[in-house]
Amino acid sequence: MTANGSWEGLMSAYSTLMKEFAAEDIWDGLSMREYDVLYTLSKCPEPTRVGDLHKHVLLSQPALSRLVERLVERGLIARCADPLDGRGVRVSLTEAGRETQRRIGGRHARSVARAVNAALTPEEIRLLGELTWKLSNHGTGSRHGGNE
Repeated sequence: MTANGSWEGLMSAYSTLMKEFAAEDIWDGLSMREYDVLYTLSKCPEPTRVGDLHKHVLLSQPALSRLVERLVERGLIARCADPLDGRGVRVSLTEAGRETQRRIGGRHARSVARAVNAALTPEEIRLLGELTWKLSNHGTGSRHGGNE
């Protein structure tokens, strides 16, 4: 298999699984992109600049800003002043946002586990995690655990 063939397989698997997950009745009126922002914020130990949040979600900066605004209006995200930059703003989950993320996240985690466990052996799952984290971290110098 070539690098391009492997990449095509990875993207095809991603597309197939994301369509399956999006069709599930687990999202409680959120889009998967909105949930992705809540999930990403749930992993942040402190309020985060939208520019930093942008590094971890698959949205353009303007689209992310609009999405964050909608989540603020729904009471799931709160804004606060950036203590390091008086012009900047940071965002974090509200208690309602955290509860929503946990509730939906539990259901989504079960769906992911079901789909992956149905297709792969435990050894293949371990190898997939190893390889995808290696690709994710290539050139960044960071090292993630892989239990996300």
